[in-house]
Amino acid sequence: MLVHQILKNKADDGVVTVPRGTPVSEVTKILAKRQIGTVVISDDGSLAEGILSERDIVRELAKTGASCLNKPAETYMTSQLVTAARNDSADHVLTKMTEGRFRHMPVVEEGKLVGLITLGDVVKARLSELAMEKEALEGMIMGH
Repeated sequence: MLVHQILKNKADDGVVTVPRGTPVSEVTKILAKRQIGTVVISDDGSLAEGILSERDIVRELAKTGASCLNKPAETYMTSQLVTAARNDSADHVLTKMTEGRFRHMPVVEEGKLVGLITLGDVVKARLSELAMEKEALEGMIMGH
């Protein structure tokens, strides 16, 4: 399965972005309200400049305390983004996520943000593929 197929199957294909200067406290409210694990940092909504996850915030809270909530989002964002392209395979994305130990990956085409896929999205897609392969093999064995 390819990334563009995974994006098509998502219930919500929108990407939540916030500008660089957004206070981390505001980011936490957005994460909680939308029940999501990450936001993409983008001043214009189409260029992915970084990514900030709930894990990033929790780690910083543990290190520096609540004062980090007053800092701008770019202070703690990951700026060396690992991105996917629409034609990347689910296996390729899963490998990148596993090796990088992250759960969210922006999808970029021609420099523009076109989606966001999660580890859960990729696992769901792979399980669906495996179920279809299993059914096809069972059909072949049974002579159907």
